[in-house]
Amino acid sequence: MEKVVIIGTGCAGLTAALYAARANLAPLVLTGTMPGGLLTTTSIVENFPGFPEGIDGYELMTRMQKQAERFGARVKFGTVEAVDLSRRPFALTVDDEEVKTQTLIIGSGASHRHLGLESERLLEKKGVTYCATCDGALPLFRNRPLVVVGGGDSACEEATYLTRFASVVYLVHRRDTLRASKIMAERTLGNPKIKPVWDSVVTEILDVKQDTVTGARLKNVKTGKEGVVDCAGVFVAIGHVPNTQLFKGVLEMDENGYIIPKRGMETSVSGVFVAGDCSDHMYRQAVTAAGMGCAAAIDAERYLAKLNQ
Repeated sequence: MEKVVIIGTGCAGLTAALYAARANLAPLVLTGTMPGGLLTTTSIVENFPGFPEGIDGYELMTRMQKQAERFGARVKFGTVEAVDLSRRPFALTVDDEEVKTQTLIIGSGASHRHLGLESERLLEKKGVTYCATCDGALPLFRNRPLVVVGGGDSACEEATYLTRFASVVYLVHRRDTLRASKIMAERTLGNPKIKPVWDSVVTEILDVKQDTVTGARLKNVKTGKEGVVDCAGVFVAIGHVPNTQLFKGVLEMDENGYIIPKRGMETSVSGVFVAGDCSDHMYRQAVTAAGMGCAAAIDAERYLAKLNQ
């Protein structure tokens, strides 16, 4: 039986693993379907303390994992398929095997939000993508016009990154100003290869019949006017959905599916703790996820200490 099982290997999960390992709890860390979390899809992380020149997202997560492993954390590639939090110890089904644990830290993160279009679904991986750093350099997109949908920091980062390869990047946003941080917005709008398309939404991605992206149909939300932008790819960057479906009806969540911490980082079930983007809809930063992971591990350590008195 495990003392601590941690779900997720993003900033929250790996920081929790580091603290739990240093407390001699030998945590078992489960990677889920995206080892390293969403940060592994980011090129340069410029706002994580300690890296004045910035650091590649994948490298940052690799370093964090090695640091946790150095103190005894065990990282296992596996996906949690079911949980039973109604009994002690807790029981997890991980790739058809049962794992029992005294405490659980959920750092399952979040996934990319989709537009919800049928054409988007049909053309995914055929010109529709959710990660510029993963796919932007593909021959399909080089020296071609591209569309980025969104107006936050992620969309601005995607658009800026794509200027390395695209002939032009159309940044489509439903409002008339960006939601991104001031420095990111200024950098994006100052790039001559980025053309903002304000007050607009994508209503269809073309062309399903050709089985590849050839353009995007846009609608102005103020005038109702529609038009088509020719492009070779559509990069969707409109936010994230917390990866908490497994705990629906088991743990207390808000209306958007974010797990609500009740006492420190402890959830509505005693002995179950949460950290990172699956709980945080306010800040959603790597450094805040790391801080929450630290807090969750300390809370779990104190819980175990009382349990074993």
